[in-house]
Amino acid sequence: MSYIGASPIVGNFQVCDAISVVNGQAAYTLQVGGANAFPETVNNMIVSVNGVIQKPTSSYTVSGSTITFTSNLVTGDVIDFIQILGSVLDLGTPSDNTVTTAKIADGAVTAAKFASGVGGKVLQVLSTAKTNTFSSTSTSYTDITGYSVAITPSSSSSKIFIQGFLSVSVNSWNTNGSYFQLVRGSTNILTSSGSSANGSFSYAHEAGSENASKKGIAPAGFCFLDSPSSTSEITYKVQGKTTSGSNGEFYINYNGNGGTNYTTTSVITVMEVSG
Repeated sequence: MSYIGASPIVGNFQVCDAISVVNGQAAYTLQVGGANAFPETVNNMIVSVNGVIQKPTSSYTVSGSTITFTSNLVTGDVIDFIQILGSVLDLGTPSDNTVTTAKIADGAVTAAKFASGVGGKVLQVLSTAKTNTFSSTSTSYTDITGYSVAITPSSSSSKIFIQGFLSVSVNSWNTNGSYFQLVRGSTNILTSSGSSANGSFSYAHEAGSENASKKGIAPAGFCFLDSPSSTSEITYKVQGKTTSGSNGEFYINYNGNGGTNYTTTSVITVMEVSG
């Protein structure tokens, strides 16, 4: 709420000039260094008369630079001192090197608080390592279980950098293969533009020789910079499908020929980057 009149001076403790002439009046002018002084309120003052601290409002009031006592002062009364406290309830600006990390609430520093020109900083990094195996004969895109990572951006202006690789093997080296797509929630966010495009970031054939009994493992890598414009939790994941059902079955973290006796690991990592 704005102030009416002079804005309070934070913590500006001032002792008023001595008022040596007490001539039977109730009202006196407050000055500091010969210039009129303006207390914030009557409660922001300490006033002593005849060695007794006076009670604000009931013993005196203040308006502008004038203090008015409830009763006229008489000859012989002594105004010992009048101290103006400034704004004692407002912390004002902290002194240099006084704000510690313990004083900053978790999550209080967001990308929106960064000065212009300091974007592009990595704010958080999350990663999931899929160490177990997975396979599918679905001809429709299906989630690769255990291969996803959730992140909650600290600012809607942040970007999310996603990168990872899959250890993939497929059932046949020739006409059968598998497609994979990168998904945010339920939305494919990395799509090729060709008229016959079917895959998102990779089309995997069997790695190895043309002998169908040798189903080697090949890496399917990807990276993408996403702009989700959200501060809600977001899940990034990869989905895969085959081109021909059981004949094109794909395997994650193992090869179909050697089975699960020979396994590998797939990793997906996301990074929030300040906008």
